[in-house]
Amino acid sequence: MTTLGVIVGNRGFFPAYLCDAGRKSILKVLQEEKIKPVLLPLEASKFGAVENHADARKCADLFKAEADQIDGVLVTLPNFGDERAVANALRWSGLNVPVLVHAFSDEAARMTIQDRRDSFCGKMSVCNNLKQYGIKYSLTTLHTVNPENVAFRADVQRFAATCRIVKGLRNCRLGAIGARPGAFNTVRFSEKLLEKAGITVETLDLSEILGWAGKIKDTDPAMKQKLAAIQAYTNSGSIPQLPLIKMAKLGAAIDRWIKDNHLVATAVQCWSALEEFYGVVPCTLMSMMSNRLMPSACETDIAGVVGMYILQLASEKPAALLDWNNNYGTDVNKGVVFHCSNLPKDFFVEQRMNYQEILAGTVGKDNAYGTIVGRISPGPFTYCRISTNDLSGRISSYCGEGRFTADKLETFGGYGVVEIPRFQELLQFICRNGFEHHVAATKAPVAAAIADALENYMGWEVYHHRP
Repeated sequence: MTTLGVIVGNRGFFPAYLCDAGRKSILKVLQEEKIKPVLLPLEASKFGAVENHADARKCADLFKAEADQIDGVLVTLPNFGDERAVANALRWSGLNVPVLVHAFSDEAARMTIQDRRDSFCGKMSVCNNLKQYGIKYSLTTLHTVNPENVAFRADVQRFAATCRIVKGLRNCRLGAIGARPGAFNTVRFSEKLLEKAGITVETLDLSEILGWAGKIKDTDPAMKQKLAAIQAYTNSGSIPQLPLIKMAKLGAAIDRWIKDNHLVATAVQCWSALEEFYGVVPCTLMSMMSNRLMPSACETDIAGVVGMYILQLASEKPAALLDWNNNYGTDVNKGVVFHCSNLPKDFFVEQRMNYQEILAGTVGKDNAYGTIVGRISPGPFTYCRISTNDLSGRISSYCGEGRFTADKLETFGGYGVVEIPRFQELLQFICRNGFEHHVAATKAPVAAAIADALENYMGWEVYHHRP
């Protein structure tokens, strides 16, 4: 559950009774949207609002005490509000979290001095002071909006997603299993730029994980548990027993390493050392991790798994790593996305385990079992790509939304047809700016929250491809 600090703004000249009604309205909506509030109790100030220096101190002290729990702050203005008190409460709290500024709407029939809010104007003053104080903030879609409005509810959910992304990226730990495949210059990344952003990469040589897997006995309880989990996860009836046992041992070794190093996501070398020297593809194991919200990217694409993790934080649903792979006939706004695949189970209409058809021609079918194959189910999705730009010393990204379609397509691996407005412009942007062919996706519309989090709070370069 997302927890938001709440500051109810008040200014003495304006009708203070509106703060009482406004507070009740905000708390009702937050409860219905399953967001936990932290705010001054009613007895701490007039209607529990923040109006002056003393109120700001009380609010700051409360937020300090609850700092470990607060993911973001909602500033709500039932009347004009005191911009200095709001800014001081945030500064003195020491919080470094996203801030959403909200203002109530006036009613055209109630514009006398007894009822007029002037929140429309007060919001500008609050934003002006936050800008002066160097405090970053987000805005509601409508300049003024009543909390019961569907637009405000959507804003709160978007802001909660922004908060989850920012909190999740700061001090997160990723695992890189194996070196970058020699043929994949496109997955190069800068550990130092990620570290500067709070993202640590823990590395592990492929020989170590294979060594640990090789020492696991067939009677090992962890291996047996993993084997049962694999067989419960997907249809593996056509797969020989030996590759399944190898997968289970490798999975048990990876699980232990993830737990010991407190990792939230992984990227795994696949092509083609695992197949050649161990005899399986790791796709099923990676699919299972992604499906339980521990994203895993192939080809040691760390920047790719950062995108997956961001999407998962925003949507609270599994994310996948895909290739922008093919055109779809002559439709300029459609294309084919594909991987061999390690896509999470929740992405598919139906799926099963198979062998990797591309690699089988090189290493043999018996060494290529373990892919999860099937068609991606129709519906909305968000895409995101992160790239570390060593030349500029910055992290760059793009994001946007589209939909998986039900258009006819017969092929192999994990695949789907996408439709994206102005798709050719997006492809031009990707190519002109040297972005990778990998892109992360999740089956929910969350691009606005991602753009806000990455550009506004993480300070990354963001291109938000809009319809």
